[in-house]
Amino acid sequence: MPVSPSPARQAAVDLLTQVLGEGRPLSDMAGRALAPADRAAALRLATETLRGLERADRLLKPHLRKRPALRVMNILRLGTVELCSGGAAHGVVSDCVEIAAAGKRSAGAKGMINAVLRKIAADGPAAWAKLRVPRLPRWLRDPLVAAWGAPGVAAMEAVQFRAPPLDLTAKGDAAALAEALGGTLLPTGSVRLQEAGQVSALPGYVDGTWWVQDAAAALPAKLLGDVAGKSVLDMCAAPGGKTLQLAAAGADVTALDLSATRLERIRENLGRTGLQARLVAGDALVHEGRYDAILLDAPCSATGTLRRHPDLPHAHQGERISGLIELQGALLDHALGLLKPGGRLVFATCSLLPDEGECHIEALDDRPGVTVLRPEAPGLEEGWRSEEGGLRLRPDFWADAGGMDGFYMAVLQAG
Repeated sequence: MPVSPSPARQAAVDLLTQVLGEGRPLSDMAGRALAPADRAAALRLATETLRGLERADRLLKPHLRKRPALRVMNILRLGTVELCSGGAAHGVVSDCVEIAAAGKRSAGAKGMINAVLRKIAADGPAAWAKLRVPRLPRWLRDPLVAAWGAPGVAAMEAVQFRAPPLDLTAKGDAAALAEALGGTLLPTGSVRLQEAGQVSALPGYVDGTWWVQDAAAALPAKLLGDVAGKSVLDMCAAPGGKTLQLAAAGADVTALDLSATRLERIRENLGRTGLQARLVAGDALVHEGRYDAILLDAPCSATGTLRRHPDLPHAHQGERISGLIELQGALLDHALGLLKPGGRLVFATCSLLPDEGECHIEALDDRPGVTVLRPEAPGLEEGWRSEEGGLRLRPDFWADAGGMDGFYMAVLQAG
């Protein structure tokens, strides 16, 4: 009787085919009835394979007379990355063969998969370590080299090749949370866990004493300063970490997002953490109101989050970026019109491209009544400050501690 392969490995192969064959993100796991532990393992395996895709393909090429069908190739890729990362040869090879055998279009390749992966198990780990760090796709790497130089981009790629740590934002005392979880309190106030495991199983998750949020993503809300008792609009609120921050700081928060479905996720997290915010589903470009402060984390290419989401370069080839830049400008213009006199606005994007960050603020030079303020918050480093007055964060900052997401942010004040 054949042995059933690991559900996590089987799901990981499906996810790779979803990303590389259909351009769909890893986050789209609808309809996958997996136990939480298997779900987490499948995402981890697929993510690690995508990070090591260039190396895996280089190692596999000498063993393949012609490139096999996508699903077969993905089984080989998954097996190669696992074997070269310390996976037990017998379990990995056996599972990959059984996954192939279970599919009508891949069953005929199980013998080849077995033979190739046994060769990889013998010689792959040593060869793996000698290969270059995988590079970003050309459509993204070229403009980043133009902006930050080849050494800077290489440093980013080195960080993005490693699995990132898990950053948490505490509802209350961050130092106490770091001590309770055995984490590190970062200079900006986030708590970093190098080995987290299953997030929902960590102490304090059910009680809502913290939420997951990259250290860089936690900074824009802090740049608004003291928001206690103030009316604050989180203008493009999903996934909701900044809404939770603002509510925990005592603000009267309106969380606005185009997607009612994504707002439900925010509602769930508000319930888990015992925080309150007004949720509004609607188009930010036609939203009306007057606010003491606004946080606009605008839709963008998300190129700063590749260390966590290596699937993103496979979902598009940069064809949407010009439209996103136009949308960001329109959102910023409308947001400034919603501020009360003297009100403060933080504009942010999780992009590494200056056209989605610095260039928007430079364009405000011709707009009367808008002042660019010096960003201030605990833990900011002078090297993060950019010429036009904002903050530029990159994945290779804090590289020895695991890096951070790439972000741009600027603080504006209405006249």
